[in-house]
Amino acid sequence: MKLNEPVSQQSAGPRGAIAVGNYRWTICALLFFATTVNYLDRQVLSLLAPQLTKEFNWSNTDYANITAAFQFVYALSMVFAGPIVDRIGTKRAYMWAIAVWSGGAIMHAYSVPMGHAVGSAMGALGMVAAPASIIGFMISRAVLAVGEAGNFPAAIKATAEYFPKRERSFATGIFNSGANIGAILAPLTVPWIAINWGWQAAFIVIGAIGFVWMIAWQMLFDTPERQKRLSKDELAYIRSDTTAPVAGAPASAKVPWFRLLAYRQTWAFAFGKFMTDGVWWFFLFWLPKYLASTYGMGPADIVVPLAVLYSMTMVGSIGGGYFPAYFMDKGESPYDGRMKAMLVIACFPLVVLLAQPLGSISYWMPVLLIGIGASAHQAWSANLFTTVSDMFPQRTVASVIGIGGMAGGLGGVAVSKVGGWLFDYYGAMGQLATGYMIMFAFCALAYLLAWGVMKTLVPRYKEITDI
Repeated sequence: MKLNEPVSQQSAGPRGAIAVGNYRWTICALLFFATTVNYLDRQVLSLLAPQLTKEFNWSNTDYANITAAFQFVYALSMVFAGPIVDRIGTKRAYMWAIAVWSGGAIMHAYSVPMGHAVGSAMGALGMVAAPASIIGFMISRAVLAVGEAGNFPAAIKATAEYFPKRERSFATGIFNSGANIGAILAPLTVPWIAINWGWQAAFIVIGAIGFVWMIAWQMLFDTPERQKRLSKDELAYIRSDTTAPVAGAPASAKVPWFRLLAYRQTWAFAFGKFMTDGVWWFFLFWLPKYLASTYGMGPADIVVPLAVLYSMTMVGSIGGGYFPAYFMDKGESPYDGRMKAMLVIACFPLVVLLAQPLGSISYWMPVLLIGIGASAHQAWSANLFTTVSDMFPQRTVASVIGIGGMAGGLGGVAVSKVGGWLFDYYGAMGQLATGYMIMFAFCALAYLLAWGVMKTLVPRYKEITDI
């Protein structure tokens, strides 16, 4: 197999994997499990929210502030996470990221005494302090956010290192489906742990899982050129569509992130993240409270509906990642095929507009309709991430992902804050359903708006070769 042979002339997809080797799929499995742990840790709070809200007398605005603390710090951290991954390498960066976020997850168990200590210190300085529970959980969420900000820049960079462009959205869809597995496992485990051992134990047990993953990552991952388990044929296949670096620029040259802002491709990715990440986080953080407030469902009652909903999202993540291949087989470039697939995907969340009107029939109606919307988000996300590696050199991928992640985090902050305000406002009027209808309408329309702006910014495929 020739290194510069076009992808279209080689075996591709699952058949190509058999012909040239399969070790890159082992790396994909590692990324899948890391993302599973990432979302397990992230979702513990939302599943315990109804219980913690009663125990600490939180309002919807209080809960929104706690979730917004995560999203705001996550957004800021993404700016630094991407360049750090590009600078110190995927292996070391991922190790640090999961160590920090696992520690942050465990910290939640000690949020109340930590909040008392910080609150006392603030009081001694003459500063007005919030209730201890809110302070403590906001600090814990902030630490969790700092670590979790490294997950996707590192995972997308690892995918760019180990997969040719044709397979990247499929591989991204597979590892991104770990978010769905985490969202399924969380309601199956967290309520049980909390009921039997206490809510603090739920944070400790789930948080400790990340340290187990670190052992496997240390043993199995290395850059492809140094990976002894990777055959020469598989390495040649991985590098078969890699664009040569610009003349005079070493492959390891670092590109300042502010220089990346000069490209429309960066802004297109960032806007896509800003408009749609908040939708996913809204589903993740607010669904348990929605089911509790609208249908009076307790922690045990929501296990099956959430498991069904997030099982649906696996179909979107994996199927959506494979979908662009349909257009690529017809001669489209990877980027153009991805954008066509994303337009189709962007139409599916429109069904979320029916969640409230049909919710009177059964709670299963909003669960299934939101499940379709959440599934479409995962399909969208798998392709959105991959547009970066389609157009940017590998050494800049994590940095661009970081910029987009910051935009997505800020979008998540806006959605959480607006949602909390709407639910308190309409809840006080006895019209909580109106607040949810407004939020569901945004969730339904966000993807088509995002696609339109992205297509306007980058109307046709243009790979960046001057950095």
